[in-house]
Amino acid sequence: MNNSKFSIQNSKLDTDIAIKVENLSKVYHLYNKPQDRLKEALNPFKKSYHHDFHAIDNVSFEVKRGETVGIIGKNGAGKSTLLKMITGVLTPTSGKIEVNGKIASLLELGAGFNPEMTGMENIYLNGTLMGFSKEEMDKRVDTIIEFADIGEFIYQPVKMYSSGMFARLAFSVAINVEPDILIVDEALSVGDMAFQMKCFKKFQDFQEQGRTILFVTHALDTVIRYCSRGIVIDGGKLVFDDSPKMAVDAFKKILSGNFYNEAKENFVESDNKDGETKLLRDSFDTHKELDTYGNGKATIYDYGITDKDGNPTAIIDYDSEFNIVMKVKFNERVEEPIFAFTLKDSKGLEITGTNTFMKHMSFGACQKGEKITVSFTQNANMQLGKYALSLGCVTINENGVEVFHRIYDAILFEVIGSVQMVGFFDLHSQVSYQEEKE
Repeated sequence: MNNSKFSIQNSKLDTDIAIKVENLSKVYHLYNKPQDRLKEALNPFKKSYHHDFHAIDNVSFEVKRGETVGIIGKNGAGKSTLLKMITGVLTPTSGKIEVNGKIASLLELGAGFNPEMTGMENIYLNGTLMGFSKEEMDKRVDTIIEFADIGEFIYQPVKMYSSGMFARLAFSVAINVEPDILIVDEALSVGDMAFQMKCFKKFQDFQEQGRTILFVTHALDTVIRYCSRGIVIDGGKLVFDDSPKMAVDAFKKILSGNFYNEAKENFVESDNKDGETKLLRDSFDTHKELDTYGNGKATIYDYGITDKDGNPTAIIDYDSEFNIVMKVKFNERVEEPIFAFTLKDSKGLEITGTNTFMKHMSFGACQKGEKITVSFTQNANMQLGKYALSLGCVTINENGVEVFHRIYDAILFEVIGSVQMVGFFDLHSQVSYQEEKE
């Protein structure tokens, strides 16, 4: 195997590339019994008693300067191992890593901290590990302490810190040493809400300054909100690399077991095989290549949006009543189907949605050939703008969620009006006031 290479400074990368990973692998030797390790080491014939586990398997990608890249995947997929190799904490088994710029990382709570030393002493310790002199850290220490905001605990041994205090101090040190590249591994999830808001505000500041951010998270909405790109890792392999929205959709397919289905059935052929005189969906401009998948036990063969009078519409007046309609045909007998919809904004963030399970509706067993029309009725008290409708028919059984048919971004529609608000929804707040007389 090739010797792994890791460089932080003086990289020969193009100035537009911050991180370059080529054919990167990390292989661990696993033994069934503890004594097998010793037997293998002492065996005169070099007999192998282990089997290889590929934590990372031949991964390659580039990260450009100024990109914010979110890495998502199931637990044990290899995300943290990948970040540790990029930061130099772990040595790759094979492959090559090149880094152009100074890295600050927050991989694990307390990583790089001496539990017997105070928070203040650990600030200077971490600065030294990153190559800063005492004089350089003197200029930064007040800013670090102010951002961490842990009060008098800054002078106490960090072994006394809660996980939240660890996160505050570690993140504060990482972002205030002016890194070119910030790498974070899920550590922000332990902080309180106010601290997380402050951290993501710092993320936005870094983005405006053209710095590079690479982070692992299980919060899919965070990937959509803050990332310019999403990477999906599964079984140690890089299986998807595209926009945040598409990466999140791909990860959802992995969770439902539908990502690796090579033969992708087209569930929504335009010909009218189900005897309908007219299909509701034909009234809308749908995507030419719908992102649709499932095991085919049921098919969403028609769908659409109608106003309160039942007329198809892709333009909805603010706060007016509208219906989301889906027609489903069952190709096999299924137990307790669940009908669902979600609405996404233009960035792909799921704004709202519901399903018949949440509404405590039971459909029992649906027989082969049976058809059901489901309508969801609600008011459009949402922020003005464009949205995408996604639909699904699933069930929940002992194996988790079984997807019969899902259609992502089936219809694009717009909410129009003159109302102004902050955020996503209007709470219909009523304003009252009273003048105080002196």
